[in-house]
Amino acid sequence: MVKNVNDPERVIRFLVGAVITSLAFWGPQNYWFLLGIIPMMTGFVGTCPLYSMLGINTRLKKIH
Repeated sequence: MVKNVNDPERVIRFLVGAVITSLAFWGPQNYWFLLGIIPMMTGFVGTCPLYSMLGINTRLKKIH
């Protein structure tokens, strides 16, 4: 998989996903917290499937 998410965005995605997922422990008792897994995984892996489908790449290109 080609990484298409830059490093600061990866950190933000992971933190937002962690906050959403933590709702399972201190927020409303429903299954919406499972949506937090998606940004956590895209932040961890560095690849966003939606970005791939739309042709978006936020990583900086390395200059040779």
